[in-house]
Amino acid sequence: MSKILIAGGTGLIGKAISEILLANGHKIGMLSRSENLKAEIPRFKWNLKENYIDPKALDGVEYIINLAGASVADRPWTKKRKELIINSRTQGNRLIASHIKNGSLSLKKYISASAIGFYGDRGNEKLSEDSSHGSDFLSDCCVQWEQAIKTIEETGTPTTIIRVGLVLSNDGGAFQKIMLSAKFGLGTYFGTGKQIYSWIHIKDIANMFVWALENESSVGTYNGTAPHPIDNKQLVKGIMNIKGGLSLPVPSILLKTGMGELSTALLNSSAVYPEKALRDGFKFQFAEIDSALKELLSRK
Repeated sequence: MSKILIAGGTGLIGKAISEILLANGHKIGMLSRSENLKAEIPRFKWNLKENYIDPKALDGVEYIINLAGASVADRPWTKKRKELIINSRTQGNRLIASHIKNGSLSLKKYISASAIGFYGDRGNEKLSEDSSHGSDFLSDCCVQWEQAIKTIEETGTPTTIIRVGLVLSNDGGAFQKIMLSAKFGLGTYFGTGKQIYSWIHIKDIANMFVWALENESSVGTYNGTAPHPIDNKQLVKGIMNIKGGLSLPVPSILLKTGMGELSTALLNSSAVYPEKALRDGFKFQFAEIDSALKELLSRK
């Protein structure tokens, strides 16, 4: 049994990871903006603006999983919002690094999320963990994010970065939003629908984080995506083939007009492959989109 601290643990991926870790016999705590030490998974206070972590949270901790970060897609990208998106991803990593450097924290491994936004809009180019970063806002955000994570790696702590793709889950995220119209027999794809979406089932991304924690050799950067990315139109058609109904486009001009720069999150194309994860032995439960959709859409 290991003692594990999770930042951002109340989100979609964090909840799925926690279920697996508890089932595997690990002891978990969470970093949160509000304290609740009596919860089933105790929540310890941290405050990034004040550069503070409750010392009790670090007592005996062997591993940290950091998933913290403000939502990218729920509000327009104003200058203030962009600063929050970046700071919420970088400040926590630097704060944890400072505790390692001052000797108040010693870890067996540190695992942090990043995102495939790192690669930017790349069309059909096949992208691996060794591919270069893009040049738009999301790319810049991910570059700064990973630079902050590297401050922990520089302390000599074994470090794993997982660049998370489009997570398919019934409990939140982009897939749940796509399903809103599908429930009424209408699937909508964006623009031409030819943009590549590098997706991953919620069970697989949660298992990848746990795999990274429980395997000493799984260090470095991994793409948290399924082996077979598909385009947006194929994804929506796959959903409607199971649910029944029509697939119709939402013109890109409407998205750009209504959402501004945020529309790039829907219109960008990146064909990201998990080459390192496959090479290092990670086994996907849902490698193909058909099996992933059938599992998700068969649940009541």
